[in-house]
Amino acid sequence: MTVVSDPLDSFNRRPSGEVERELLACCAVPLWARAVAAGRPYPEVEAAVAVADTALRRLPWFDVAAALAAHPRIGERPAGTDREAAWSRREQSGVDGADDTVRAALARANREYEERFGHLFLIFASGRTEVELLAAARGRLGNDTATERRVVHEELRKIALLRLRRLLMTERSEGPS
Repeated sequence: MTVVSDPLDSFNRRPSGEVERELLACCAVPLWARAVAAGRPYPEVEAAVAVADTALRRLPWFDVAAALAAHPRIGERPAGTDREAAWSRREQSGVDGADDTVRAALARANREYEERFGHLFLIFASGRTEVELLAAARGRLGNDTATERRVVHEELRKIALLRLRRLLMTERSEGPS
């Protein structure tokens, strides 16, 4: 028999260190994870999302850039069995059916982007096809550095908030009893 608990209630009651580790799967910025964990208890999911959103908007570029290291390249299937890898695979599922030509074009766009901006191409991929992702990567190559940093920051914010909602709304099994 498994015991299913309310994920928000569980999030509110667990030790800060444990919650912060879970939050790092949403956004790999320790300062952000501490801020969200410190705001507990939350009366509802959207209250937690509001605190998280405010903290995300305040992140300096060096924290945004550091968070990029936790994200796989678009078109590369994330390895691993942890929550973050599973979420990345789900978010990039639009690339799963891509043919070799599109995969090669995505890989090329990733390389060009990284050469131009010095970090990986980050995009809110949920619900987007491989063709849409490729077009976005190519289109953003025309941005100047300041504009692209703002875009990346916004994409990271959208990804983190989606993941936080999943974390706080997905029922969790806590083993046999």
